[in-house]
Parts: sequence; C-alpha cells; structure tokens
Amino acid sequence: MIALLHTGAAQFPASLHPGLRLLHSFLLVGILKKSSSTTSRKLASHGFGASMAAMSSFPPQRYHYFLVLDFEATCDKPQLHPQEIIEFPILKLNGRTMEIESTFHMYVQPVVHPQLTPFCTELTGIIQGMVDGQPSLQQVLERVDEWMAKEGLLDPSVKSIFVTCGDWDLKVMLPGQCQYLGLPVADYFKQWINLKKAYSFAMGSWPKNGLLDMNKGLNLQHIGRPHSGIGDGPHRSPRGCTSQFPA
Repeated sequence: MIALLHTGAAQFPASLHPGLRLLHSFLLVGILKKSSSTTSRKLASHGFGASMAAMSSFPPQRYHYFLVLDFEATCDKPQLHPQEIIEFPILKLNGRTMEIESTFHMYVQPVVHPQLTPFCTELTGIIQGMVDGQPSLQQVLERVDEWMAKEGLLDPSVKSIFVTCGDWDLKVMLPGQCQYLGLPVADYFKQWINLKKAYSFAMGSWPKNGLLDMNKGLNLQHIGRPHSGIGDGPHRSPRGCTSQFPA
C-alpha cells in the first residue's frame, strides 16, 4: 500500500495506484513517533532510529535503504499447492529522506497452476490477462538482480534490507517456490525486517490482524483494501491500500 507521509517527505508517482504495502516502512515512522523514550532507545539499539528530537523528520537509520516488498501469489479455498508468486513489487525507500527512489514491479506467470482462480482474482485484483505471457519466476529473479545492481544495492558499502509485514514472503513463499523449481535464493533475500515484530516490540502487543491492527494502534487511517500490490496496468483499478496520518 502506498502510504502518504503526513510530513510530506515522500512523493509518489501518480501512475502508481495504491497497492504495495508501503505501510511497512510508514510504520517505522509511526512506531518511532509514538514510542516512549525508553522504547526509542531500544529501537535505536536494533537499528530502527536514534534521536527523537526532530519529530518532523525521520530519525537516523542503520540502513541506507529499506526495500519494501510484498508478494501476491496464487491461492484458492482450499489452498493450492504449491503456491506461486504472481506479483513481485519492491520499493526502494531512502532511509534518510523516506523518499521512494526507485520501483521494481513485475507480474509473474504461474506454471503449475497457470489459470488464476476466481478467489485469487477477487482477493488480489489480479486478472488472468495480467499474468499470461509474463516472465517466469526465474526470469523475474534475474531482473531483480539486474535492478539491484543498477540501483547500487549490491555495493558492499551500501546497507539495505528488505521490509515485510510478516515472515511469509521471504521465509516461506520465495524459498519454498525456489526449492520447488530448483532455483537458488540470493543472499539479499535471506534477511529482512518483519514489521509485525517491530510493532510488537515498540507497542507491547502483537498485531493479530496484521495491518489492520497496526493501523489502529498507530492511529492511521486505512483507505482501500489489503491483498493488492502495485497496480500500474491499464486493466487494474486502484483498489489497493493507502494509509496516512490523520490531519
């Protein structure tokens, strides 16, 4: 979900419909702003920030870039096996300015269950025509690597980390599908910040309902619906999620 920072620090291209869960990184701001000084010191020791003096700017970060990631995958009731990634979006967020500097977004053609189920389309908003003829996961991963290199993210002196809402994307979905297909998993996918854990650490409660609970706990307005990545195709309606601080 593309989030609009109340500080106005982030500006987003009008062509990007609300979708990718940028609330992941947005919550880093919210957590720090609503934390006690003791909690802030704890967060600082974990790389989530330092000084709380300037409330209108994002505190210093251990990481140069946050790579906000949220897969959408094939699904049904009962669940399909194996699930396959069908949307692969990443936002490169500057850890100092909190501005989006670059976006990677591709749809992925599923091969085991090539036909999307009505349940999947209803949940994600992704229709069959958006995945038909798209690159395979192997090809998309190659393009991710090219994008990472182009953005300077493979430079050893540049510190970046993926940010997800939960562990499913990078602990379960990607390694599971790569194992099924016999594909290697790049090292940069093997560590990430789970904002559910960050939220729990800062706020003292586990967000059982994920983003909905985190929105409520941080007094963020939720607009739209979850389970939608970046929608930038002509056949997709802007039905994703947006979160913003109340005025």
